[in-house]
Amino acid sequence: MARTSALDALHFALDRTSPVPLYYQLAQQLEAAIEHGALAPGNLLGNEMDLSTRLGLSRPTVRQAIQSLVDKGLLVRRRGVGTQVVHSQVRRPLELSSLYDDLEAAGQGPTTQTLRNERIPAAADVAAALGVPQHSEIVVLERLRRTHGQPVACLCNYLPPDLLDLDTTRLESTGLYRMMRAAGITLHSARQTIGARSATAGEAERLDEEAGAALLTMQRTAYDDTGRPVEYGTHIYRASRYAFDFRLLVRT
Repeated sequence: MARTSALDALHFALDRTSPVPLYYQLAQQLEAAIEHGALAPGNLLGNEMDLSTRLGLSRPTVRQAIQSLVDKGLLVRRRGVGTQVVHSQVRRPLELSSLYDDLEAAGQGPTTQTLRNERIPAAADVAAALGVPQHSEIVVLERLRRTHGQPVACLCNYLPPDLLDLDTTRLESTGLYRMMRAAGITLHSARQTIGARSATAGEAERLDEEAGAALLTMQRTAYDDTGRPVEYGTHIYRASRYAFDFRLLVRT
């Protein structure tokens, strides 16, 4: 019996008259299928010969397309198994939005595990960000966000204590910003800093990475439409699975 491939249900539109190389067109369409969940982690792509026959492409063209995605970490070649989907890289627009909403809109199947939801005294940096006295009571949330069952980010958020009801069950079924909007809070603007560093041993274990692996970092203070700080977040993301998209405008 012939082994079925996850690619059997997909349609590829390759323009042979385009100046864009065929291998690149194929790689882009495979990557889009992975990002949108049409190809899920663990799916087999079948062998290069079958795919080249199906698409009317040469084996070197198919091999180059697959290798480009192997190099990106989206596919892996396993001896005796074949080429498999590993995971998709989350591409997030750089705007004031919820990671949960962005992942859900991209078909990434987000899930959340709440690690911490409690009231603590505000440290100096948190107090300054939220505009409250140092050591005054605030709420801290720590959550682990996954896509397709794989960890992608650790989120730490600090909020004023009486901002809204932060029920743990709801936090694990929706996004924080969506809860804010439901409570009548209108998010207006934010100040955000993006950086990078190496993972500590604890962070690497939590995110299923090697110790010292590259992490993206983000610090954000969000404000409502009255100018009040409503949230201060310090988040870390797996650089192997996460990217920010920038849209740049030219000044004339």
